[in-house]
Amino acid sequence: MRTDLDNCAALAHLRPLFPPELYDRIFLVGGAVRDLLLDKESVDLDLVVALPQKELTTRRFRKVEPKDAPPILLYHSAAVGKVEATCIAGVSELENDLRRRDFTVNALALDLEGTLYDPLGGVNDLNLRQLRPCSTSIFSTDPTRLFRAFRFAAGGWTLTPQTMALIESEEWNERLQLLPIERFSTEMVKALAQPQPDRFFALMLQFNVGRNLLPELFRMPQIPAGPPEHHPEGDLFTHNCEVLASMVAQNIEPLARFCAFFHDLGKLATNPALYPKHHGHDDAGFAMAPAFCNRLALPATWRTALAWSSRLHGPANRWQETRDSTRIRIAAGAIKGRIAEILPLLTAADWPEGPGMPDWPLALAAARLSSAQLGISSAQLEKLAPAERGALILQKRIEYLRRVRREDLASPRPEDPLGPKGEGGRRPGEGER
Repeated sequence: MRTDLDNCAALAHLRPLFPPELYDRIFLVGGAVRDLLLDKESVDLDLVVALPQKELTTRRFRKVEPKDAPPILLYHSAAVGKVEATCIAGVSELENDLRRRDFTVNALALDLEGTLYDPLGGVNDLNLRQLRPCSTSIFSTDPTRLFRAFRFAAGGWTLTPQTMALIESEEWNERLQLLPIERFSTEMVKALAQPQPDRFFALMLQFNVGRNLLPELFRMPQIPAGPPEHHPEGDLFTHNCEVLASMVAQNIEPLARFCAFFHDLGKLATNPALYPKHHGHDDAGFAMAPAFCNRLALPATWRTALAWSSRLHGPANRWQETRDSTRIRIAAGAIKGRIAEILPLLTAADWPEGPGMPDWPLALAAARLSSAQLGISSAQLEKLAPAERGALILQKRIEYLRRVRREDLASPRPEDPLGPKGEGGRRPGEGER
């Protein structure tokens, strides 16, 4: 753990804002101090200052008065981003401010002279990578902290027995009815960026927290993932966690991981009488995704990506069985849904033993070609009915795909001393295994 805090970049950027005689009354607090101790970079810093507001407003801090919170003062630094300051009456109030925070690892303060304040033993908890509450009221004061705890757990932190006891001490769903959905979604998205995002969802289930915010999650354990011969893992939640874990190994982006965990959203719409099969779940998920993402207040790009991931992952899993026309349609849908990079990763995660999509880049290239690039003139298109135009463009794209695939197969591979493979993916004379 880092110990040379006096020379850290955050203090170097903050010190020029104030005269040295004020350094012992200005404190960097919260997650920024935690990250500094872990030798991680921080942006958007929080300060607690034992100074009158005027001392800050004269130094280009702007006063903001939220409806449901004390006034704060904001400053933007090109080097560290947003700097948010809260004023307290004096240095003696610092410990009370720290005790009102969520976990001891966030109840740390560092003044501009480089002196660390740790009244609750947060450094020891930091060394142990454990989340211990600052008080017994942390969750009742702000229920969002429940999901923050689960998000930390997704990053490898351990919930102490005290923390778990506080979570279990109340029935939270009624209180969570009042929580703005954006606050939950923010924590979920942050959790998806962590090394073990499945823990976020598993802890929601374990403690029965957030049923009203994400009811789809709480139905997953009761739904079969599919026929046992194809889904020996059993239930839909377990399957989704496995797909998510596989995606984590391939892609760091929260959007890709979100699509992985909820790719089978449509299976929630299956009539239980049809279990364990889920015929039509691809299209069902496509229809359900917009309302699902809108309810979670997620960006339009996430709504589109999940919809097309739901619709296309099934056909993509059958890639080697599909015609070239279907491959181009899948590629066109992936382009439209902006999941051209996500879809092959999702297929590999959903079916690790599957054949994959080896000519996916070629299908994408074909689907992106315009009529002019395909050698079709405007005069030709004008003579055709709309349906005929689409058929002609598709046929030309198929011809392009087959031609470049032949060329690709005919190109010798440096790592393949036996030369090129043929149309069927085997070298001339090579038999079936």
